[in-house]
Amino acid sequence: MKNLIQSVLILIAVLISGTSGAEEVVYAQVGDTVTLKCQADSYRYLYWKIDDTVIKDLAWINDLGGKHFITGEQCIELLTDMISLAETVSMTPRSPLLPGESLTLSCSVNTLGNKKPQVHWLNPQDKKENSLVNKRVTSQDTGKWTCVVTDGKNKKETRVSVTVVDLSPAPSDPKYTSKSKTLNIPCSFAPHVSWEHVKARDVQEIYWQFSPDPSSGLVSKDTQKLYFLNLNDSLWKNTGQHRELRPVQNLKNGDLSLSRKQGREEDRGNYVCNMKFKSGAILNRAVRVEVLQIISSPQTDLVSGQPLNLSCSLGHPLPSGLHVKWSPPPGSSLPALKSEHHPADVIIPEVGTGDGGKWECSLLQGKNQLTSAVITLKIEHRLSVWMLVIICSAAAIVILIVILVFILCRRRKRKMRHLRHRLCQCKNPKPKGFYRT
Repeated sequence: MKNLIQSVLILIAVLISGTSGAEEVVYAQVGDTVTLKCQADSYRYLYWKIDDTVIKDLAWINDLGGKHFITGEQCIELLTDMISLAETVSMTPRSPLLPGESLTLSCSVNTLGNKKPQVHWLNPQDKKENSLVNKRVTSQDTGKWTCVVTDGKNKKETRVSVTVVDLSPAPSDPKYTSKSKTLNIPCSFAPHVSWEHVKARDVQEIYWQFSPDPSSGLVSKDTQKLYFLNLNDSLWKNTGQHRELRPVQNLKNGDLSLSRKQGREEDRGNYVCNMKFKSGAILNRAVRVEVLQIISSPQTDLVSGQPLNLSCSLGHPLPSGLHVKWSPPPGSSLPALKSEHHPADVIIPEVGTGDGGKWECSLLQGKNQLTSAVITLKIEHRLSVWMLVIICSAAAIVILIVILVFILCRRRKRKMRHLRHRLCQCKNPKPKGFYRT
């Protein structure tokens, strides 16, 4: 690749001949204005020269009163492009770079006479390096590199910018979530890397992959492709495997993260953010997601007096350095846990109505809460023997009353039917009384 930057720094030697015999070196960058000052109390003949070559009609003065100046008296301002002596800074190849690519930075000075100034580089972390830098870059090389030229008390600096296209480092620890917490899976461009930098390196594809954990409950354990970025409109497209995870639509800020309002058990696993370039280079970052879960046995709806077992876990034994803390309802029958490290399993032989409500399990690393999970228990009153006797007796009395009313109603209907039958046996009944025969 061609050099991107070739910055020039002018090295000017000002030689003042006369009684003072003074000599001064001035460093300046191309485009700067240079002011050369001569201060001599007495002289016979004073003139400006470069590398022992007298520049005629430029500036001179003698003790007989003869003089000639382009501008001013004893001072001359020169534009730096009048002089060809230079210090050269170069960078190969052009920026932006990808991690692992080779970078060469050189800084050399053409000096006057025996002048040999000290030259070195300062990297973006302000650490000193040689005048010739040849290395394979990482994201830490992004920033301003400074070429420093030092000659006694004189010092001049020239800077060049280096950009390394990379992703921000993945979190060293897993991302913890639960059904009670949001889920955010981070991935972004490294600081100072823009979407324009990424496109300048011919990015071919940006996509997310997911490998489920065996404890996630998913049937398929194969790696799944969740989302890919459409480079034409800079919009994310799903592959049907996204499980309602949503990418952050903020590509201008370099944010490639996935998120959801609540975590799920099936979110456990490894997520990989990939960025593939036409050169074949692939940048990726892996994020591990752990889901904290509370399991109630036998269930969440109980009757007072039943046994209860609450288990708080990540689907596997807790790693060293992590512990849980339970927060039961205010009226819970659970004995106070004095230790800061609570057991992952809580066993209550007989639950009471005070055990109903929200139970919270917090996952801690030291005193830092990583996430928490919440479960709600519903506890019904247990019926005593006397209450059962009273209820059964009342029910029996009600049933007996209903049966008695039914029997009485049937008997009354039968009597009425029989009476009507006795009164209506004659075809033409006569009224009661005496009749003449």
